[in-house]
Amino acid sequence: QVQLVESGGGLAQAGGSLRLSCAASGRTFTSSAMGWFRQAPGKEREFVATIWWTGGNTYYAESVKGRFTISRDNAKNTVYLQMNSLKSEDTAVYYCAAGAIAGSSERLYNLWGQGTQVTVSS
Repeated sequence: QVQLVESGGGLAQAGGSLRLSCAASGRTFTSSAMGWFRQAPGKEREFVATIWWTGGNTYYAESVKGRFTISRDNAKNTVYLQMNSLKSEDTAVYYCAAGAIAGSSERLYNLWGQGTQVTVSS
C-alpha cells in the first residue's frame, strides 16, 4: 500500500522560509503528478502547486507564485515545497497528494497525505 508522508511544517516568522517534504512509500508508486494543497482554519482546502513527475512542469496558485517552489526527486519519490517570503495568510495545514494529472482540482488526486501544520507569525 502506497502512503504519502509529509514533513517539515512548523512555526516561521513572516518573511521567513520553510521547506515541506512529501515522501511516497510502498511497493508500487505509479502516480504521474504530485500536488500541494492547504486548508486554513474555517476555510475550504485550496490548491497551492503541482508538478509532473516526468518533465517537471509546474503550476502554481496566484497567491503563492514567485514565493513558493515545488520540486521533485524521482529517485527518492519525494516532492518538496520551498516556501519563501511567508505571510500570515499562508498559515494552514498543508497536504500533498498524488494523481494521474497535474492540475488544480482536488478530484485529480486519489492519494493524500495526513497533512502538516504551517504557522506563520506576524
